[in-house]
Amino acid sequence: MEIPYSVRRSPRAKRVRVTVDAARGVEVVLPRRAQEREAAAAIRELRPWIERRVQELARARVAIAARGEAVPYLGQLLALRTEPGRARVHRRGDELLTPAGTERFPALERWYRRAARAEIAPRLDRACALAGSPYTTLTIRGQRTRWASCSRSGAMSFNWRLLLAPEPVLDYVVWHEVCHLQVMDHSSRFWTLLGQRCPAYAEHAGWLREHGTTLVLQG
Repeated sequence: MEIPYSVRRSPRAKRVRVTVDAARGVEVVLPRRAQEREAAAAIRELRPWIERRVQELARARVAIAARGEAVPYLGQLLALRTEPGRARVHRRGDELLTPAGTERFPALERWYRRAARAEIAPRLDRACALAGSPYTTLTIRGQRTRWASCSRSGAMSFNWRLLLAPEPVLDYVVWHEVCHLQVMDHSSRFWTLLGQRCPAYAEHAGWLREHGTTLVLQG
């Protein structure tokens, strides 16, 4: 069977890239001057990976649907309760009071972004204090392909969707980036340092690889 895909040209792309996600399906990103046939060649070459990725997304949609009217938050489920006329999401115990209709999920994402800063900032401060390595800025984003990043200047960026994961997974990602303040690459020195500061890092990294596609608000 042919794999349906879309093509997007990017002036910043330096090579042909294939992505598979729930929102866009299979997408081929081409550099501005690349030939159209390079997209089809990339699909043929990466077909086994694409098929595995599509299956992963199908399983993720099943898992997301199984949550019903609830969303995960650092290892617990918060029930969603719609309140007509409400503009912002408000947490009340184990419930999230949400707007109705099409505003529900955009408002939920805004709430998670605010909560991400409140959850991540103190964790990052504590980890940096223990490591003796200060950071410069903290940004909360919604990256498609990254959970977090650390620049050479000490600027930290974290994906708000980490709040949909269990709490130890978030703590692992924080430590991962704090270790990059001392070792910017993924050399053996980096992994040794991370193992000292987060001994169960392999378990948490494995959880992200296996369940990362489920860390969305809707399938």
